[in-house]
Amino acid sequence: MSLGSSPLITLALNDKPQTRRHATHQTQLPVPSNTRHYGTVPEESFRRTLSLEQKRTERSRKPFLLMLLEAEKLFQTGRRQRALQNILSSLSSSVRETDITGWFKEDSTVGVIFTEVGAPDAAAFPDAILERVLTALRRNLSSEEVDSIDITLHIFPDEWNQKKPGPPARLDLYPELREQKALRRVGLTLKRALDIAGSLIGLMLLSPLFAVVAALIKLTSPGPVFFRQSRVGQYGEEFTFLKFRTMDARNNSTAHKDYVRRFISGRAHKKEDKHEPSSIYKLVDDPRVTRVGKFLRRTSLDELPQLLNVLVGEMSLVGPRPPIPYECDVYELWHWRRVLEAKPGMTGLWQVNGRSRTTFDDMVRLDLRYARCWSLWLDIKILLKTPRAVLSGEGAY
Repeated sequence: MSLGSSPLITLALNDKPQTRRHATHQTQLPVPSNTRHYGTVPEESFRRTLSLEQKRTERSRKPFLLMLLEAEKLFQTGRRQRALQNILSSLSSSVRETDITGWFKEDSTVGVIFTEVGAPDAAAFPDAILERVLTALRRNLSSEEVDSIDITLHIFPDEWNQKKPGPPARLDLYPELREQKALRRVGLTLKRALDIAGSLIGLMLLSPLFAVVAALIKLTSPGPVFFRQSRVGQYGEEFTFLKFRTMDARNNSTAHKDYVRRFISGRAHKKEDKHEPSSIYKLVDDPRVTRVGKFLRRTSLDELPQLLNVLVGEMSLVGPRPPIPYECDVYELWHWRRVLEAKPGMTGLWQVNGRSRTTFDDMVRLDLRYARCWSLWLDIKILLKTPRAVLSGEGAY
């Protein structure tokens, strides 16, 4: 069993193979007074703990195991109280003092977070804990009751992005993301309306400028007007990113790949001038950039075609900048949160707070702060600050 690939084990308590599936997650089931001594955590607290453990493991890479016992059919019978007591009693005798037992879904699912599942017994731990829980349940429940319960095991960190593009297979295993999505449903609809209106108005008003820039590019260097590049959007979905071409049509990306990898890992070149930043997110004096391209980059006019990406829904006016796939190859797990929690945008907190002059980790922190504190008013404030950041040219290369 490979912990890095985030395996999922799904078994029924009667030991019969079942179709693979994930468990669900919702709200709080009040804990009966006679079960409190088993240490059952209320659902809201359990959700919060699960979110914190996910963030911890994404930074430390020390895995943990989430066990879910789905017993909705059993809890709906007249034997609910006794069955619940017996399940909690079985878990109490099977888990460690440092493990956390709580409610994962009201009237349905009990969860256990087994913390610090590390080497050398990490691979064997899920099978061992499964057998221990099965044995305890069979001592305390009838065969019919045992047959009505399913158990699922989920190992974190869940490197969802390395399996295939798209959201995590079960968004409900990420309580914070699920709650944000539910609470912001109306706001995100308004955000999309703002994106459509803003991109349409921008394309109409700026169409003469598009024509001028296109003519300058064609007159000063051979090649297409637009630069098309694969970028990583929300949930790892790739899309074709548009810019005005600022480089020679025939260029090699090897230098940029090498630089980005060094920058993300904190090994980018240091500036000799003490007044200059120690790290810059773009190559300075890149020989591949044309004369017109330098002007377009300095003024951020090269970014205007992304209004088309916004119009079709691949990007937003405000959000994290979409990374190039080879950048993601050297991401730490916690860096991936920036493409998990928000749709990429043309501008964002990074652009109006230092732009290329921030370190990569600081840029990610700004993106995560934006995703967690998001509101429509925050988007409007960032949009209002963007022209000043563009006109100042600070951090633009």
